Amino acid sequence: MSKKKAPPVDAPAGPFNAAFEKLRARLPEDHVPAQAPEATPSPPPAAAPPAPARAVVRLERKGRGGKEATVVEKLALAPGPLAEWADALKRALGCGGGVEDDAIVLQGDQRDRAAAWLERRGVRKVIRG
Repeated sequence: MSKKKAPPVDAPAGPFNAAFEKLRARLPEDHVPAQAPEATPSPPPAAAPPAPARAVVRLERKGRGGKEATVVEKLALAPGPLAEWADALKRALGCGGGVEDDAIVLQGDQRDRAAAWLERRGVRKVIRG
């Protein structure tokens, strides 16, 4: 197989380059093309709030019409961060659920998967009930 040669840089190739050359000819003589911005060092990321020290993951059926629900409690998070954790957990596990009182409730038996996710997220002690 033969490789195609790249067109010379100073010679326009194709209809678009020719059109760009016509536009470039209309620029003032003292025009300096804009350069890509230099890579500036980004500020260090803000320290993530520490993960809760423990969590209790248990299965519940009572009061739910016989359907299973996984309850994650004892996280000791404020309502805002608790809702964020619930959304991230539901998205990671691909299940429904919500926040009830101070606990995250997930649809179905998700105990193993939820415990593994919590450990990856930095919870030091995960108790399975």
